[in-house]
Amino acid sequence: MLKRIPVTELLVGMYIHELCGSWMEHPFWKTRFRLGSDKDRQRILDSGIREVWIDTGKGLDLPSGETVEQVQAETEAVLLAAAPTAVTEGGRKVAQRGLEDELQRAARLCDSSKRAVMAMFGDARMGRAIEVGRAGELVDEISASILRQPNALISLARLKHADEYTYMHSVAVCALMIALARQLELSEALVREAGMAGLLHDIGKMCTPPAVLNKPGKLTDSEFATMREHPEAGARLLVDSQQVSALVLDVCLHHHEKVDGSGYPHGLAGEQISLLARMAAVCDVYDAVTSDRPYKAGWEPAESIRKMAGWKGHFDERVFQAFVRTVGIYPTGSLVRLQSGRLGVVLEQHEQSLLTPMVKVFFSAKSKQPIPQEVIDLSKLVGRERIVGRESAADWGFRNLDELWTGLPQG
Repeated sequence: MLKRIPVTELLVGMYIHELCGSWMEHPFWKTRFRLGSDKDRQRILDSGIREVWIDTGKGLDLPSGETVEQVQAETEAVLLAAAPTAVTEGGRKVAQRGLEDELQRAARLCDSSKRAVMAMFGDARMGRAIEVGRAGELVDEISASILRQPNALISLARLKHADEYTYMHSVAVCALMIALARQLELSEALVREAGMAGLLHDIGKMCTPPAVLNKPGKLTDSEFATMREHPEAGARLLVDSQQVSALVLDVCLHHHEKVDGSGYPHGLAGEQISLLARMAAVCDVYDAVTSDRPYKAGWEPAESIRKMAGWKGHFDERVFQAFVRTVGIYPTGSLVRLQSGRLGVVLEQHEQSLLTPMVKVFFSAKSKQPIPQEVIDLSKLVGRERIVGRESAADWGFRNLDELWTGLPQG
């Protein structure tokens, strides 16, 4: 049986089924292993992980702990509490373009943004001044795309190649921060600050040795400690530039803090962490865990949302629920199973319901055969058709899933 327990209750001899947190927060190669020493127990206690799943059939048990059913109920409550609201600008409902209309434009913007960020971060690595003016122009272009159709750029930026992660991650977090800021109905001035903060939040990684930053595998404990120095390194770079606001600087320094005080570098808790930094904590983790890395495939978008919803103490509750409204319970690109047994990929979110997105169906789970592709609006089929679960593209052997929803060749 699986149980979720606090890491403080771990005992040598327990079988760890899963560490509850991003793989960026711990130095373990495996997430399923028997805890064989006090040293490994201490490594977990010293990491950013606060809870773990144990398999009581493969190791020691405890009378305490939460069952799978209990955690699922808690997670569903968190997700369903994120009641959707329409995107607004200046108090007005914004008429958004369809996904298909924006995808080509967003793809070009992704490409130009990557080149701009590579140049900007390259300047930082060489000790040259950051061109904040160009960064501001980039934020404005990304902001305009998000206003036209948020799911296009956000979802395309997730499809980055492993070798371009550092640069496209900054673009993706910028886009997510802008969309989240609008969902929280912040002023347009703060929306722009949020975007700039997202674009520059990882600038400190340019001070990380390339052998550590680009290592095609899990980091050692010492390399892990080196990587965790990037927020303070980034803050020093931005202070030296003298061209960014205190809000942007704060996000760079504190986007790895957690509301329970277990984050770094300063162990801030609750509202000691600024609103923009609390927003960045969610956006940064979501893009990280949904992105492929050389040593690990990214999690499916819908799976990531559910996992994050179950991580106690990581995120500000109000901010996380707004983030769910921003990307959806089943984000664009998610593979889902419908009540009819059809499999489909999520295209667009419904502004009034997180459970009834637009879905392109293409496969029968019953016959294990492709079916004619069809776009269906689940909001118009309430009582007749609905999503009954998430699916893994890897489990089904689907290799062209992203082409199905983008219409763009994936290389």
